[in-house]
Amino acid sequence: MILYLIGSLRNPRIPEIAQALRKAGHEVFDDWFAAGPFADDAWKEYEQSRGHDLITALDGYAAQHVYRFDKYHLDRSDGGVLVLPAGRSGHLEMGYLAGQGKSTYVLLDGDPDRWDVMYGFTCGVFATLDELVRHVQEVPF
Repeated sequence: MILYLIGSLRNPRIPEIAQALRKAGHEVFDDWFAAGPFADDAWKEYEQSRGHDLITALDGYAAQHVYRFDKYHLDRSDGGVLVLPAGRSGHLEMGYLAGQGKSTYVLLDGDPDRWDVMYGFTCGVFATLDELVRHVQEVPF
């Protein structure tokens, strides 16, 4: 199974989680993490230095390239894991996968400050990486 690992560029656990899922026998896409923790901030700063607002920047080559890169890998995946904490982008990616009928999961980061009933759209919410790995080993995709 191909899993798209969804999360924050600032979450240092992404490579560890990806490796655990690989050891469980899955292909895991987490190459987006290579952009580094400040990629979004650098893009914003660069675009603003050119006098662009968000709407203009979204039409630019850089944004379109990153969007198409991520979307290609979302489309080729069988499912995804949202690693918390995550922002709007991650939740949109998970919603996109769930809307296509693909298996989606949430990996909590402790007890979240804010709870969200909409995680009910996913196939499962897990408190630990071990629980998640055990589950995705058992589920046919």
